[in-house]
Amino acid sequence: MSNQGGPEGYDVPAVAAWIAENVPSLSPPLQWTRLEGGHSNLTYLIEDTKGTSAVVRRPPQGELLPKAHDMGREWAIISALGPTEVPVASALGFCEDPAVTGAHFYVMGHVEGKALHTCDDTEAWVPINHRETLAWSFFDVLAELHALDPDEIGLGDLGKKENYIGRQLKTWYRSWTSSSAAAEYDDPRAHALQQFLESNVPDQGPARVVHGDYGLHNCLINEQSQVAAVLDWEISTLGDPLADLAYALNQWTLPEDPNPVRANIGSAVAGMPSRESLSERYATRTGCDLSDLDFYIGFNWWKSAMIIHGVYARYMTGKKSTDGVDLDDIRLRIERSLDKAEIAINRIR
Repeated sequence: MSNQGGPEGYDVPAVAAWIAENVPSLSPPLQWTRLEGGHSNLTYLIEDTKGTSAVVRRPPQGELLPKAHDMGREWAIISALGPTEVPVASALGFCEDPAVTGAHFYVMGHVEGKALHTCDDTEAWVPINHRETLAWSFFDVLAELHALDPDEIGLGDLGKKENYIGRQLKTWYRSWTSSSAAAEYDDPRAHALQQFLESNVPDQGPARVVHGDYGLHNCLINEQSQVAAVLDWEISTLGDPLADLAYALNQWTLPEDPNPVRANIGSAVAGMPSRESLSERYATRTGCDLSDLDFYIGFNWWKSAMIIHGVYARYMTGKKSTDGVDLDDIRLRIERSLDKAEIAINRIR
């Protein structure tokens, strides 16, 4: 495949030929513009001869872990959610023949809007008198997702339905224990919290599609300050919706929060509603009992510590470049995540 000076990872003539044959709404040749974000997946805005825009997405080049960057999974999810009240980009075409450009890829509709990664993004895009609208829309969309029966929308085989928290505890605790030597860092709270969480998992209700990384950085917000599309479904699975809610609440950092794990996050601006009011709104819309919410809050902070610890270990062993990276800040984020997990769990002990 020759790409000299062209879009990374794409054989432009081959992809254009495939789109001409399989995506009737687009008329190649195409203009390509790289889109940032979306993890390391190679995501481009494409525009055809009629001025119609779409987005094409494929995994990064090189050797990948078996289940990483699963384009077929993302495609299946946006295809299933398209007819529902959950806003997603329209599913236009999926290429499962890696001979075309070296990997599976899919084409989806282009949605106007901005992802809010930082405080500056939100302050520039969302007027202060619209920020409550943004917050309500953000959590209402999550409620709409969790109201869907995965079997009814064709996603019943997206993952295992039972024991979501138990499986997550096993996976992420194994990550911590296997990374501790490389990280040259352990913390007894990681082990004590794991034991408490494992012994006190609430009974799981009906499994729902859980996004897994639902935040303002993974949504496109339109000019009306509402969610126009939810993005990045590649780690989504079936599981406990309250874990998904708690993750979103934990990410909802506010300006007045002491010792935030991440201060410069899209929600940390003036005019945002409290986490308490947002969880109450979610409960009203879904009918969910949130009496065990502190367990899920604690679990998610513990899980965040596990994830950041693994990243820290890769930096410490030279598997990731440390150029421009503040290792002390990463370590502080681990400690603060465990602090917040402990606070939540102590409320229910």
